[in-house]
Amino acid sequence: MLIGLIGKANVGKSTFFSASTDNIVNIANYPFTTVKPNLGICHVRINCVCTEFGVKDNPVHSICIDGIRFIPVQIIDVAGLVPGAHEGKGLGNKFLDDARQADALVHVVDVSGSTDSEGRPLTPGSGDPIGDLRFVEEEFDLWLVSIIRRDMDNKDRESSGQNVVQVLKKRLSGLGVTEAALDKVVNKLNLQNKKFKSWTEQEILALCQNIRQDVKPVVIAANKADVSTSQFNLAKLTEKYTNVVPCASELEMLLRKAVKSGFIHYLPGDSSFEIKENAQLSDKQKQALEIVSNFIKQHGSTGVQQIINLACFSLLEKIVVYPVEDDSKLSDKKGNVLPEAYLLNKESTAKDLAHAVHDELGKGFLFAIDVRTKRRLGAEHILKNNDVIKIVSATSRK
Repeated sequence: MLIGLIGKANVGKSTFFSASTDNIVNIANYPFTTVKPNLGICHVRINCVCTEFGVKDNPVHSICIDGIRFIPVQIIDVAGLVPGAHEGKGLGNKFLDDARQADALVHVVDVSGSTDSEGRPLTPGSGDPIGDLRFVEEEFDLWLVSIIRRDMDNKDRESSGQNVVQVLKKRLSGLGVTEAALDKVVNKLNLQNKKFKSWTEQEILALCQNIRQDVKPVVIAANKADVSTSQFNLAKLTEKYTNVVPCASELEMLLRKAVKSGFIHYLPGDSSFEIKENAQLSDKQKQALEIVSNFIKQHGSTGVQQIINLACFSLLEKIVVYPVEDDSKLSDKKGNVLPEAYLLNKESTAKDLAHAVHDELGKGFLFAIDVRTKRRLGAEHILKNNDVIKIVSATSRK
């Protein structure tokens, strides 16, 4: 699973990346600070089943703190777009090509209206966040159009015996577009019986818009929501778009630094934080934490963790499953208790889990056991969120 950060230049994507991964990348107030994509690890936050089973051991392959488990996922920060990116301006084709790898996209927008279309600083409130959103969507769509049009000029295509969906599947395979998804879009637009080379520009664009919406689901990170000019723009955004989350990535970074310094108790995604009794804070630090506290009281969190979770569980509809080898001790063969938590697609089967753990387990799959009920499960059994499963296989994990 890979989450992609997209947006125009200088909206705070690198800050969001740093806040979500706890890594400090090159952050500055000018466009194209990020020239190469930054890859990192962020975490989704869930309530771990350890509390249900009374387990206190720490897992091996993720983090569990007081019953809150953080499961690692990949995140990529792609450099910001400028108008004409699909034509190669601002290295746009490279940036868009990096973004295509993502399963879900976090579209970071400067909701305070502090930057122009090319990422240059403006007086807060004078920018147009909705226009920024539309421009990035249009650049992505036009980039897809350019990919599809490469096949429109192929004179041998009509005699190749391939139907429209087969042609598009081959061209768009790198985007993770399935044949079923293409069938759905082509039928929706009534293009299934129309010769590919006779499609109009509007029909091609409509196809690309629908592909983007279906294959690259988006959550909007309304970043810089702590700036006073953001409230008006935030209201406009939520009227026109779904999956809009007010976000203050700089405040999240501040909290994580305060944790590292030993000043506060805080877990990413918490609705509050606690200043430690022995914390020696300057007046400036106290004022900064007061600003964060007021923002969290208004919005419920800084928004960063909420956005990552939304991308994983709402957009991609992932479920969490815990594989174990010893169903009585809930451990692996080394004795690690509840060592792993896997993010699987909704409707995944017991055999899918076996393959996710190790291909050898999947190849030799015999049956699975539901640890709670002790019921034997077949290969096609559909798993549920928070299942704890033992895999029995004729082949062992190497």
